[in-house]
Amino acid sequence: MKADKQEVIYLDYLATTPCDPRVIEAMLPYFTASFGNAGSVHQLGRAAEEAVEEARQEMAQLLQVSPHEVIWTSGATESNNLAIKGAVRFLKTQGDTRRRVITAATEHKCVLEAVRSLADEGFEPIILPVGPDGRVEPNRLAEALKTPTALVSLMAANNETGIVHDIPQLMPLIKQAGTLLHVDMAQMFGKLPCSLEGIDLASFSAHKLYGPKGVGALYIRRRPRVRLLPLISGGGQERGMRSGTLPVPLIVGMAVAARLALAAQPEEVPRLMALRGQLWQAMQRLCPTARLNGGQAPHLPGVLNCCLPDGPEAQDLMKSLPGLAFSAGSACSAASGAPSYVLQAMGLTDREARRSLRLSVGRFTSADDVERAVAQFRQVLTGG
Repeated sequence: MKADKQEVIYLDYLATTPCDPRVIEAMLPYFTASFGNAGSVHQLGRAAEEAVEEARQEMAQLLQVSPHEVIWTSGATESNNLAIKGAVRFLKTQGDTRRRVITAATEHKCVLEAVRSLADEGFEPIILPVGPDGRVEPNRLAEALKTPTALVSLMAANNETGIVHDIPQLMPLIKQAGTLLHVDMAQMFGKLPCSLEGIDLASFSAHKLYGPKGVGALYIRRRPRVRLLPLISGGGQERGMRSGTLPVPLIVGMAVAARLALAAQPEEVPRLMALRGQLWQAMQRLCPTARLNGGQAPHLPGVLNCCLPDGPEAQDLMKSLPGLAFSAGSACSAASGAPSYVLQAMGLTDREARRSLRLSVGRFTSADDVERAVAQFRQVLTGG
């Protein structure tokens, strides 16, 4: 029987989040009456530009940085590419001889592919392994940094496991080497406290924090100044770093979403931790051999990535549960049907990775939702 879309229980908040109604309300005027192009000099254009700059000011205030350090992009994928490629290409134009670019094996595909693609330009991509806990070991990073390095790119929190990198522990190694540090904050920002202190470049995405899809931001440190070569040629918007007509409604929505997320964080973190705990206890009862991928490593509050060694493959489980929305890995790689490269990098076998579930709860998940989801898992996993 085909599940009614309205009855689907959503457990895939790492893939994307529903747009908060308050965010939608804030965006609507900029789709209708205040529809001007922020680059136009007439009244409607100036109103649009004012909205963009107010949003920039708000984002900067939430990040505790200068508005001049925030530029708008189409999302974290673009921000990551601009940060990584733009920074090392600029250094190369200035005669900098460093060619090494370091990242980790569990990074988002866009970071891995951006770093690997730089090999065609004479750079040396280094993909560091991670431990079973999904984190980069400091000694491995220190060893890699012995070769002069242009940039290190690491995510704050993983998009499949929710595991949090210890950026404060790794940062001194990177700073001591005189290397630029880029951090992908797409999954972290708004979910756990985070700081940009000591970070040179940081990427953000609105749709991961109950904002609209299609907009993101990039933090670019000014003192000492980090310089980038743009990826896009055009009218020179965003101080020449990101050409293209600015999507005013989306930008307004991102700033509102960020404000709401940070305001709710003190209450939301323990609530999501409790829901995650409720879900994990239930999965252990249904499958006593279940284990957490990443063990007890620090993680985002609402994320549960677990392996059911004696259970069905995740893809088959998803087909058997049309009333539940969850995943086996990142949405970007789901179409391939291959086991998660993130879990394999953490030491899981092909079989274990294929029997791993990514379950993530969020703002609109209730304890009752979790109970009803567990009942559906029970029906398939135990037949009762």
